[in-house]
Parts: sequence; structure tokens; C-alpha cells
Amino acid sequence: QVQLVESGGGLVQAGGSLRLSCAASGSIFRLITMGWYRQASGKQRELVASITSTGTTNYADSVKGRFTISRDNAKNIVYLQMNGLEPEDTAVYYCNKAPRFSLYWGQGTQVTVSS
Repeated sequence: QVQLVESGGGLVQAGGSLRLSCAASGSIFRLITMGWYRQASGKQRELVASITSTGTTNYADSVKGRFTISRDNAKNIVYLQMNGLEPEDTAVYYCNKAPRFSLYWGQGTQVTVSS
């Protein structure tokens, strides 16, 4: 069974920062492109950042310059450093492989940015 456990979310004021963590199971984690997705209430899930096994990153235009994705293959963890948070970033954040995601989603972690 695939296990994905997200953590690090919370309530923050606009302009603040958070660092999300995703702990993933599996011995092939280091070979997989991983991504952070988010889903705002009533909205479609979207991919906001991804990182390949070799460290190549991609970002959605909406977060470019503010978010940084990274990974620690030895620990099977992918991180999302979020700076300059905006109310529009409010969503439940999930990790999964990218761009073709697995149906085995974790519980996600809530990020709420107040005005």
C-alpha cells in the first residue's frame, strides 16, 4: 500500500510563510517525480509544484517565485516552502506523484491564509 502523509499546514496571515512536509512510503520514491497539489473549497485540484528524481523543478505561474519544492530521497520526504502567502493560496495541500497522480491520496494538510 502507498502511504502519503502531509503535515505542516496551519493558519497564517497574508505575507507569512509555512513549510509543508510529505512523508512517502516505498523503495522507489527516489525514482519518482513528486508534486504538491492543492484544492480550494469548491474548486478543482491543481498541481502547483513538482520535482523530478534528479531535482528539476516546475511551478504553476500562480506560485512561481514564492514557493520552493525540494526533496530528501534518503528520508522519503518532499517539502514545500511557501513564502509570501496570499489568501488565494488557501486550500488543502496534497502530495502525490506528478503529473500522472496515483489514486492513493493522503489526508492532506489545510493551509488557511487570512487577509
